[in-house]
Amino acid sequence: MVLHSLGDEYFMKEALKEARKAFEKDEVPVGAVIVCNETIIARAHNLTETLNDATAHAEMQALTAASNYLGAKYLKDCTLYVTVEPCNMCAGASYWTQISRIVYGARDEKRGFAKTGNSLLHPKTSVSKGFLEPECSGLMEEFFRSKRK
Repeated sequence: MVLHSLGDEYFMKEALKEARKAFEKDEVPVGAVIVCNETIIARAHNLTETLNDATAHAEMQALTAASNYLGAKYLKDCTLYVTVEPCNMCAGASYWTQISRIVYGARDEKRGFAKTGNSLLHPKTSVSKGFLEPECSGLMEEFFRSKRK
């Protein structure tokens, strides 16, 4: 397992900053960062409404940005930090990048990939869940509560 000296909490807080950007744009507040060699190489948040694109999830944006940064399609020595459990689409995309590790905050019981098990992930991808879960889920709850008013 890859451990970062700055720590998972630090990088998840960076992903939360991205989620807050999405919230401010009236996007579902999911944020992601990708880390390689203790350096953030990609930052992203949901842009589905902004781009009118159902595939513009934070993870998809971050995976593309990281691949562009590295000039490679594989992210074998990278970690994806994302505030909410990836959906099946994003988990599948992470498979193709062969990302080493995924760390997520809040579970997504309706759309999260864990409902199908880890079979959507590359066999060498490790998963850590629940990092800063109260902050991550709280932001989602606040967003959807504001929509019901």
